[in-house]
Amino acid sequence: MRFKLYSTLLLSMGYLYAGAMVADTIPPTVAANAQLELISKEFAFTEGPAADKKGNVFFTDQPNNKIWKYSTKGQLSVFVEKAGRSNGMYFDGKGNLIACADEKDELWSISPKGKIKVLVNNFGGHRLNGPNDVWVAPDGGMYFTDPYYQRDYWERKQPDLKEENVYYLAPGAKEAVVAISDIKKPNGIIGTRDGKLVYVADIEAGKVFRYQVNKDGSLSNPYLMANKTTDGLALDQEGNLYLCGSGITVVNKNGEKIGQIAVPEGWTANACFGGKDNNILFITAGKGFYRILMNVKGAE
Repeated sequence: MRFKLYSTLLLSMGYLYAGAMVADTIPPTVAANAQLELISKEFAFTEGPAADKKGNVFFTDQPNNKIWKYSTKGQLSVFVEKAGRSNGMYFDGKGNLIACADEKDELWSISPKGKIKVLVNNFGGHRLNGPNDVWVAPDGGMYFTDPYYQRDYWERKQPDLKEENVYYLAPGAKEAVVAISDIKKPNGIIGTRDGKLVYVADIEAGKVFRYQVNKDGSLSNPYLMANKTTDGLALDQEGNLYLCGSGITVVNKNGEKIGQIAVPEGWTANACFGGKDNNILFITAGKGFYRILMNVKGAE
């Protein structure tokens, strides 16, 4: 049955958005009869959602320089006030929130109590372009993308580094090494729970690649997953990949499109799975923060 709903219904924990949700385009990974819910639209620009072990979701409001927490009980609160203009984030195995803090182009570790530690602040003595997104492997190694986007809060007007690379910070290491150097502008990044695969979005080339992880943490054997201009990435337990950009495009583990999730803002920056059962997809899109119930769990 084909149908379109264009109403916005107020729910007890947010708004229900059903516009442009066409039955034959909704991915099979979305729960039956589930609709996109607007949790809040009180932000300037949302980014970097990441879920802790309990399912609480943390995300950034980059222009307002804050990291917010959305609890499994549906409560919104500010986690960090001065967040280093954080962008992409991910939790490590110890419960620390790893954040791409591009105010000074650093990679941070934020403890559960909000204590900040700078993990990386340069490459070869040169200021990083602006860490954008990060994924933490099961062994604690960290992969982060470093594209250059001119920020209005920077004094500099050009990059210190010519290359826009993906970097790898090995467990216990103090300096990052180049993991990928042959893509145009890396942006979103995510990996599998077993640590064997890493996905990277080349936003300038309009492509998403999958890489194999070697024993030393290096990445090899790139495989083209999608020809799609993509920002952030999310991954479910079945290997389906969620491509943020024009809404959420979902492709299966072979790179075949299986559906589309529409979002009112049109453009989505990032997404992650969270909630008590790890079966809710949370989406950051412009001023909005959304969720939708899934019938799969996240791989994060």
